[in-house]
Amino acid sequence: MTGRRDYYHDPNAPTANSLVPAAAAIITDDHGRVLLQRRTDSGNWSLPGGAMDIGENLQQCAIREVKEETGLDIEITGLLGIYTDPAHVIAYADGEVRQEFTVTYRARVTGGTLAVSDESSEVRFIHPAEFDGIPIHDTVRLRLRHHAEGRDALHLG
Repeated sequence: MTGRRDYYHDPNAPTANSLVPAAAAIITDDHGRVLLQRRTDSGNWSLPGGAMDIGENLQQCAIREVKEETGLDIEITGLLGIYTDPAHVIAYADGEVRQEFTVTYRARVTGGTLAVSDESSEVRFIHPAEFDGIPIHDTVRLRLRHHAEGRDALHLG
């Protein structure tokens, strides 16, 4: 897998040269499973989401990215947190090294049909008991843990 490499609290990480606002969504079903996609660029399971486009707000970004990456329509129901840890950088093949800046929303499905995109090899709802057995980056595990804790306070960090 090529195209992207995540570094997290890694002293050998390259220095960030960009900062791009992004949005992601925690979407659960009636059984408590969380919608995840297996990324084609890293092989890791991740929350659907991506970079904000000019002319949209972050909620619109989350809704658009989920539709593009999973085929599902969603409604934002809340905010899990703002994740901006400068110790998480993402290096891309084109030389961009992006510092994390992701607002993660809570959401529910309102329509659509589950489907993979060119960014994913698989998309499905996964029970939290399975998380330890699949490749998930530490920063996504942090968000999944915050969700599982059912915390009232937003994560700001």
